[in-house]
Amino acid sequence: MKLLSFCSIFLLFNIVLVFAEDPYRFFDWNITYGDIYPLGVKQQGILINGQFPGPEIYSVTNDNLIINVHNSLPEPFLISWNGIQQRRNSYEDGVYGTTCPIPPGKNFTYTLQVKDQIGSFFYFPSLAFHKAAGGFGSIKILSRPRIPVPFPDPTDDYTLLIGDWYQIDHTRLRKVLDFGHRLPFPQAVLINGRANGTTFTVEQGKTYRLRISNVGLQNTLNFRIQNHIMKLVEVEGTHTIQTSYSSIDVHVGQSYSVLITADQAPKDYYIVVSTRFTNTILTSTANLHYSNSQQPLLGPIPAGPTTQIDWSLEQARSIRTNLTASGPRPNPQGSYHYGTINISRTIKLESSAALVNGKQRYAVNSVSFIPADTPLKLADYFKIGGVFQVGSIPDTPSHKPMYLDTSVMGADFRAFVEIVFQNHENIIQSWHIDGYSFWVVGMDGGVWTPNSRGQYNLNDAVSRSTTQVYPKSWTAIYMALDNVGMWNVRSEFWTRQYLGQQFYLRVYSPVESVRDEYPIPKNALLCGKAFGR
Repeated sequence: MKLLSFCSIFLLFNIVLVFAEDPYRFFDWNITYGDIYPLGVKQQGILINGQFPGPEIYSVTNDNLIINVHNSLPEPFLISWNGIQQRRNSYEDGVYGTTCPIPPGKNFTYTLQVKDQIGSFFYFPSLAFHKAAGGFGSIKILSRPRIPVPFPDPTDDYTLLIGDWYQIDHTRLRKVLDFGHRLPFPQAVLINGRANGTTFTVEQGKTYRLRISNVGLQNTLNFRIQNHIMKLVEVEGTHTIQTSYSSIDVHVGQSYSVLITADQAPKDYYIVVSTRFTNTILTSTANLHYSNSQQPLLGPIPAGPTTQIDWSLEQARSIRTNLTASGPRPNPQGSYHYGTINISRTIKLESSAALVNGKQRYAVNSVSFIPADTPLKLADYFKIGGVFQVGSIPDTPSHKPMYLDTSVMGADFRAFVEIVFQNHENIIQSWHIDGYSFWVVGMDGGVWTPNSRGQYNLNDAVSRSTTQVYPKSWTAIYMALDNVGMWNVRSEFWTRQYLGQQFYLRVYSPVESVRDEYPIPKNALLCGKAFGR
């Protein structure tokens, strides 16, 4: 008995030591509807603890985040975590393919670890077009104190959540889509929940970090600050070569960190956000206020680029990884040199739009996704047949007429794949992959062919989780499939995502070991055919 007690104490001591290295941060959120005034008139929004936008999540690499979400809406609700990789734990991803919705009046506690991550991200509601009503907020992951960051500590660290916005209630927007119609053009652009009037105060001569995330529904936004140059330092968890820009295109779902120095005359300056590649230009402003300002905002709002695709493409190509910076990095097959790893598979994804049964739908490789009655990850875990079929979406465009299916693509754990996003349409697109960062190795106009590999950046391509595809163009990425689970691949244009432009990538290991994937959470909600299991 004494030996057993000693062993138990020794084991407990070691567990405490392990946990002590990875702190816990606790959050308690109540989700409600409430009155918001983003355009100066009342409309219904989704609030978190009474806030719009929602509370900021502040954390450090490897922190464990315990987020208890109370759903006080009269309908099911889910939150997803854009760019958080959920290492070995797709059960916590917060999309319907992995997680049962939180029923009205109930709660669910997410247990996340920001394993080996730094950077700027955001969370958002993933069901029922709730994203058009709010419920989003920022996520900051700081480096551990002993890990050097490739720039001096800024005086302060500000978040700017930017996005297009409808004054129309999200339930009406959802009905328009459900009836098979397209949405009208948005009414405005918001900066931190307001169309105009947000103020950021700076001190003369000091340097500040701005974290900019496009949390909108469909439009690329250009971000600029009157008379100030921005130095890019981080993109979705990757320290970048510190290139300076007068303005930056932020595509839907993307996040950037820039440094600005208050080195101009002491007055107020416009912060400007405007839509790109649209016939009607929507513009919103905020105020960069010098604490010793001697002049309020005056004069015309600084103009930015509008429809120039080549300008945006060249900027995108200039964003590269800082190879000398410390911090977490992808490490496929024991090497940081992604350009020397053999590709085991090429996947080509082609988007399309068409009417199916008289209703507007969107697809990937001709398959327009429809949700199953059971989250796919739960069906996979409990081995429930008839929910989905692995291989129900092809690796390459089939050129068949568009059809509806619960599309799941199978993939092998530890494979190293090339994915090509081909855009034949006249609009710019934005694509996101949950559970991963990937290297954006190339993008160009026209149709991708194997010869296009000759222009890939195989040295210092940026690693991120969301990438744009320009009109009549292609974008190619490399991705190391080192994270077992069921992962959502989706258009970040939320109308298209809602109407089928998404699928799930099932990264599978036949070993089924807890070393490769965590077991199902003890508090997992069970629904559909998984109910009662």
